[in-house]
Amino acid sequence: MVSCSLFEKKEEAPKQAVARVFDKYLYMEELKEIIPADVSSSDSAQIAENYIKNWIEQILLLKKAEDNLTEEQKDFSKQLEDYRRSLIIYTYQRELLNQLLDTNVTEEEIETYYENNKQNFELKDNIVKVRYVKVAKNAPDIKKLKKWYASDNPQDLQALESYCFQFAQNFYLDDKTWLLFDDLLKEVPIRTYNKEDFLKQNKLIEMEDSLSLYFLNIKGFKIKNSISPLSFEKENIRNIIVNRRKLEIINKLKQDIYNDAANKSDFEIY
Repeated sequence: MVSCSLFEKKEEAPKQAVARVFDKYLYMEELKEIIPADVSSSDSAQIAENYIKNWIEQILLLKKAEDNLTEEQKDFSKQLEDYRRSLIIYTYQRELLNQLLDTNVTEEEIETYYENNKQNFELKDNIVKVRYVKVAKNAPDIKKLKKWYASDNPQDLQALESYCFQFAQNFYLDDKTWLLFDDLLKEVPIRTYNKEDFLKQNKLIEMEDSLSLYFLNIKGFKIKNSISPLSFEKENIRNIIVNRRKLEIINKLKQDIYNDAANKSDFEIY
């Protein structure tokens, strides 16, 4: 015979409370969920202590608020319904975009958008194309480095790249890509009150501080408030085009749903 005990419901172990406020309890299993598994015992204790204190403060503050607000002030049913509605619509639109949105943007689309909207791409900062090398004062072959960084000869550029990988403290050789001039100033001890005049008057720059030598070859620059170059705006334009597609999909969705409901007389305007 099968024992009847097999069909008996096993009693669950009682929950271990770690704190109480009025008739509300915080249990150990809730506390364990917020403590990362990879923290030390001292950090774990500190996290638990902070959580318990915050939990107690919240319950006490909630009780004080409920005791001192009117029933009308405590009625958030409309706000909760609005929030629920927004979440449902947002989730549906997100799933629809995942299915329909084409995120591939061609170079031709980017160029066309740029040409048609140049007036919207005014530079807010100065930008530069630059070749930059920083070396210690005792680095070898400084004379050759001075020749290479200023040259456009392919062999000199290859020699410069090899030199930088061996001896440079810092370097940037991609002089086809635009950079913010302010970002360059974080690396090079240039001191100037007028950045625009500095860029207009300097191309090859050599300077030093107490430990290092700096060599800059400014291959091009654009002054703020001028039209930003296409290569600097490509990613921005790509995002603009994709976001415009999102809006088109959402607006079409709204219009289609509205028109369909109108045809079915699912709504009336009085």
